[in-house]
Amino acid sequence: MARWAAIVSLGALLPLSFPPTAHADAALLLQQPFGTFGAMNPTGHAAVYLSRICAVTPTQLRRCHAGELGVVISRYHKIGGRDWIAIPVIPYLYAVEHLQNVPEYADAEDVLLVRDRYRHKHLQDVAPDAADGEPPKGEWTQLVGASYERTIYGFAIETSEAQDDALIEYLNSRPNRGRFNIFFRNCADFSTSIINFYYPKALGRSFIADAGITTPKQIAKSMVKFSARNPELESSAFVIPQVAGSLKRSKPVRGVLESLVRSKKYALPLAVLYPWVATGSGVAYLTKGRFNPSKVANLVYESADLPSCLVSAERTAQCEKTLQADISKSPQGH
Repeated sequence: MARWAAIVSLGALLPLSFPPTAHADAALLLQQPFGTFGAMNPTGHAAVYLSRICAVTPTQLRRCHAGELGVVISRYHKIGGRDWIAIPVIPYLYAVEHLQNVPEYADAEDVLLVRDRYRHKHLQDVAPDAADGEPPKGEWTQLVGASYERTIYGFAIETSEAQDDALIEYLNSRPNRGRFNIFFRNCADFSTSIINFYYPKALGRSFIADAGITTPKQIAKSMVKFSARNPELESSAFVIPQVAGSLKRSKPVRGVLESLVRSKKYALPLAVLYPWVATGSGVAYLTKGRFNPSKVANLVYESADLPSCLVSAERTAQCEKTLQADISKSPQGH
């Protein structure tokens, strides 16, 4: 029932910045924060989905063959000493290679099992076994099965094959060494560089709302604005929901000043000790930092929808037809 309510509420939101006949080939993925670190730093994660680009290995790209669905590429912290890693979209989301193997419900043990099975088969170069033969510690788990732990918003835009080929050549020809820095070279900075490779200066940071730090939420907001300024480029927005299960649900993604203003553990001490800072942060958030991705992402993509919804030329028509059928079956649709 909750799923149908979410579909109904999201399906009713049809923003003018995204035309109903969209067909897009690159998508900025805004991912909600989760877990202990996500509670401390609720800025979430940013990645880019590329529908026509696939991977020879997690660190070498190529054009996709017929039937392949593309990769998700992102910057991570201390994974195999690499700056970026590309994972096929289905394993990235669900840690399995075939959609028929995506579970409808997953607990923590299930997720550990499918993640390590995929790592052992495909990711030994960037996440090899530990000395005792056990799975390694570290952030490699974020490479596979993201949808077990996060809700993901996608903001997609049209690209050309020539642009894809240029990006492949650019990334394959450059050293891929770890450069992560949370302030200046984080995941959002990398995702910005990929979208800006296609469309220079399309995305940028906010010096007011995020104190100059590039955040996933800010570049998603920039993506929406860029699409509105360039209606000749077909674009769309969608939600990939967190898989049902016993893992804790992810939390709303926030910007830097939004985290200070809306989180009691930060806002109350700041208001008492530095009221002028609290006031300034509040004003900055209200004027420059407000953005709700759920009011823009109007299509809900379940795992079974992905082959047609992400890469099909008839993507929007098919997905909207499915969406309306789902709504009509629910009590809220009558």
